[in-house]
Amino acid sequence: MELLQHNPQLSAYLAADEVVDHEHPLVRATATRLASRTHDAYSYAKAAFEYVRDEIPHSSDSGEPRVTWRASEVLALRTGICCAKAHALAALLRAEGIPAAFCYQRLTEEGADPALHGLIALKLPGAHAWARQDPRGNVPPGVDAQFSLGAERLAWPVRTEFDEVDYPVLFDKPHPGVVAALRAAPDRPSLWPIYPTEL
Repeated sequence: MELLQHNPQLSAYLAADEVVDHEHPLVRATATRLASRTHDAYSYAKAAFEYVRDEIPHSSDSGEPRVTWRASEVLALRTGICCAKAHALAALLRAEGIPAAFCYQRLTEEGADPALHGLIALKLPGAHAWARQDPRGNVPPGVDAQFSLGAERLAWPVRTEFDEVDYPVLFDKPHPGVVAALRAAPDRPSLWPIYPTEL
């Protein structure tokens, strides 16, 4: 699948805003700590990915009812759904000058309505192509998302027989419907009725 930049300006994928608040002291401190253990952009990006994937549980895996949406909040409370974790990873990447984009899949859980699944794409210095990464977390058993610049190692490949979709567009800002739903929901159970199912 060819990934398409929604914004032609690469600098847009480095910006800070209310959601991707990579100028926040906690985001900066986390980025600095991760960077101190790495030696180049590749090893930093891999470390940031693994930190968000492994050290911040997906709220449905942990049973955490609180809903987070801002990157600094995800890092502070150490919880978030897929899109919130994507916000945190994008902030950590952008904090170290690595362009990060938001991208989505429409997935269907057995017996549930479809929902948007959030991930990111990054572009390392000197790279010609973007590479999608899924920091959702490797739970339940059988999920094995890994950092990869080659063949994608996402949590779930789409199943076209269930009308699942890989959206190719790379956004410089998170989906506004996702952010609105996360901001409006006091807890995770109340999130799903207002969570977007399409781009």
